[in-house]
Amino acid sequence: MIGQLTRIIAILSILICSSAQFAQARPDEPPYAKWGQLAMKTAKEKYPRADIIDYLHIGKVEKEGVSTEKFKLWLREDGKEFGLFIDIDFNPSNEQIKQIHLKKSAT
Repeated sequence: MIGQLTRIIAILSILICSSAQFAQARPDEPPYAKWGQLAMKTAKEKYPRADIIDYLHIGKVEKEGVSTEKFKLWLREDGKEFGLFIDIDFNPSNEQIKQIHLKKSAT
């Protein structure tokens, strides 16, 4: 019984140490990651047949009570490529989305 308990404790210790090492090795997501996911989801809703081939976080702009995360995505649809600017306006205190702006670009 004691031998079995010792083995269980040893296995649990290995699992806990392995989990801790994995968590430390994984880089933290940038603060704009969730907004980037929303930008890609919005692009796929607007252009469902297009492939997203590249993604750029342009930056964050903060104004009176509104923060805006800015992205540029490159899409390919029917053999043609185009850029899509997506600005996500949200309340910085509760992260409630106020508006999402899309603007198609030729380059």
